[in-house]
Amino acid sequence: MKKTIFVVEDNDDIRELVEYLLEIEDFEVTGFANASQFESQINNQHPDLILLDVMLPDGNGIDICSRLKKDQTTHQIPVLLMSANTNVANIIEESKADDFVSKPFDIDHLVKRVKLLIS
Repeated sequence: MKKTIFVVEDNDDIRELVEYLLEIEDFEVTGFANASQFESQINNQHPDLILLDVMLPDGNGIDICSRLKKDQTTHQIPVLLMSANTNVANIIEESKADDFVSKPFDIDHLVKRVKLLIS
């Protein structure tokens, strides 16, 4: 059975590229353009991994990740945060994310990080 990944990214080009790259790697991918769409779905389906942008038009990925990690039903889902912010240590500490990728990211590096977290 394919592993499922949720991609939460407001930039359509980045989201579509990441979705495409992960689908090529045989993952089932669902994309969300904002926090509201993601929040409405996370209660219905738990993915094997969440790829989450920090800056969203209607939410903050750090806060979303922190809530996911505190919730007993979602705390075990690995979360990979993405951001152009370079303050990695603070972001990971505050959010409790499992990993972090800086934007702009190397495509191969992103796929490797995803595979490490999802295996």
